[in-house]
Amino acid sequence: MKLHATQVIKRPLITEKTSWEAEVRNRYSFEVAMTARKPEIKAAIEELYNVKVDKVATQIRKGKYFRTRFGPAKTSNWKKATIQLMPDNAIELF
Repeated sequence: MKLHATQVIKRPLITEKTSWEAEVRNRYSFEVAMTARKPEIKAAIEELYNVKVDKVATQIRKGKYFRTRFGPAKTSNWKKATIQLMPDNAIELF
């Protein structure tokens, strides 16, 4: 099943570290669908933001355990993609 670009990319991750990497290293981080593969992520970023992607790195981030009044619970696992753009490209997230 092929995912649409807006289904592959869930949201950009905007933190102090990712903002610094965007300015200095031209890298951007996104939360992506768990079933998305690197070529799909690359195509989705190029389609949505009209930029050229150089590299894609992915991570599976483990959910965290916490206690509730009804017993232990866990947040969901999620997938993070870090995108390295070609030198003359940039994404304006703000």
